[in-house]
Amino acid sequence: MSERTPEKGPVGGTPAGSTDSGLLLDGQSGGEPGGPTGTGDVVAHAMASGHGDDGSVDARQASLWSDAWRQLRRNKLFLIAAFLLLVLSVMAMFPGLFSSINPSDRGACQLSSSKLGPRSDAWFGNDIQGCDHYANVIYGARVSMIIGLVVVGGSTIIGIVLGALAGFFGGWFDTLMARITDIVFGLPLLLGAILILGVFPERGLPQVCLALIVLGWPTTLRLFRASVIAVKDTDYVAAARAMGATNGRIIVRHILPNAIAPVLVYATIAVGGIIAAEATLSFLGIGLQLPAVSWGLQIGSGQRLIRTAPHIIFFPSAFLSVTVLSFILLGDALRDALDPKTR
Repeated sequence: MSERTPEKGPVGGTPAGSTDSGLLLDGQSGGEPGGPTGTGDVVAHAMASGHGDDGSVDARQASLWSDAWRQLRRNKLFLIAAFLLLVLSVMAMFPGLFSSINPSDRGACQLSSSKLGPRSDAWFGNDIQGCDHYANVIYGARVSMIIGLVVVGGSTIIGIVLGALAGFFGGWFDTLMARITDIVFGLPLLLGAILILGVFPERGLPQVCLALIVLGWPTTLRLFRASVIAVKDTDYVAAARAMGATNGRIIVRHILPNAIAPVLVYATIAVGGIIAAEATLSFLGIGLQLPAVSWGLQIGSGQRLIRTAPHIIFFPSAFLSVTVLSFILLGDALRDALDPKTR
């Protein structure tokens, strides 16, 4: 007798009547020995083979940020804004590199030079007290940059932590955060800052930062909460949960890297807004107080001299406008680079 040859199926090499491994039900085995035996095992096998583990997630994130950086390097507005902010940052950290005069030193101001205009030995002229206005503007960058970065950094940390908890777990905590943010949003930024700063007997750098942080975190919370809700039901989060990852690991390793982009864009733009808010408070006499050196105080001191000594208000206003505009351009460029719709 001749040996019976198994009948071939439509795909060469597959015996007719056999079940494809992709169509196996839970509890059935197929494929190579030791392979997945069910739907849950298929997920686990895919994770173990490198299609859903932390390494592949890290690779995807690396690709996302490398593509964003490649696009940013081709954006001329980003390069201009980054260069201006680099110069302003160096100016804030090392003002002595740009001016040999420290406004806080004794003898730095001469009343005989009060309100004199720009000239060769005083590029920006002198203010109402006879101080070198160029040195004042240079040293004023430090306060403005510190307030902008500290306030946005603190607001971002608070918003991310609370937004992650509210978006991931939901329930009563999400409802509570929603009501608290509604209350804070009902209070305008400047009016709320005036009310908070009015409580303190002194209004220095820590008090101004605290007031702006208290009023600034709800926007970050709502942005990150919305991103977490959009990401937490994706397939890679479900695969990580099937592998037994804890909630904390899922939030940190899988949700945070994929939901952080809108918050980064907002935070970059918000730095400029916070710097402008601090200058406004100081201009109104509610923010920083003398002998602090800030652009807002300099603009406030020159508001009544705009006709007789316009340089007193012009130069700090110009530096303030350039700083705010640079952060806005940087945020817009970052948004375009991280938005997949623009690719």
